[in-house]
Amino acid sequence: MLTAAVLITAGCVRRTARFTSVPDGARVFLNDREIGRTPATVEFTWYGDYDVVYRLDGYETVKTNAVISPPLYQRFPFDFFAEVLWPGELHDHHDIPTQELVARRPINQDELISRAKELRDRALFGSENSAEKDGR
Repeated sequence: MLTAAVLITAGCVRRTARFTSVPDGARVFLNDREIGRTPATVEFTWYGDYDVVYRLDGYETVKTNAVISPPLYQRFPFDFFAEVLWPGELHDHHDIPTQELVARRPINQDELISRAKELRDRALFGSENSAEKDGR
């Protein structure tokens, strides 16, 4: 009877992480899966290193990572008690540092054309100076 009571009231650990940006409203991708717009809170199942991408129109895309470390009660051997024997739910929440987004600079059309020609010449002639050597 005591075993049944323990199993019925056994808790679990709810893990969440919150992502924020300045300005708000950036789309957040966690390991290539969109989780929402900042501020965004997501539940996760494992601790470790996550790839994070922030995207917002008019701003540079930011690719970074977030390392989420387990608290003491989620480390061996304490994790067994937190996951199985603890009566009730534990909430492990992580606030990921706020990501500052940088405004995208306007595209200079002359610079873009110049870079395109340079890349074309490198692709066709093998190096930056090959086109100059051929007189082109």
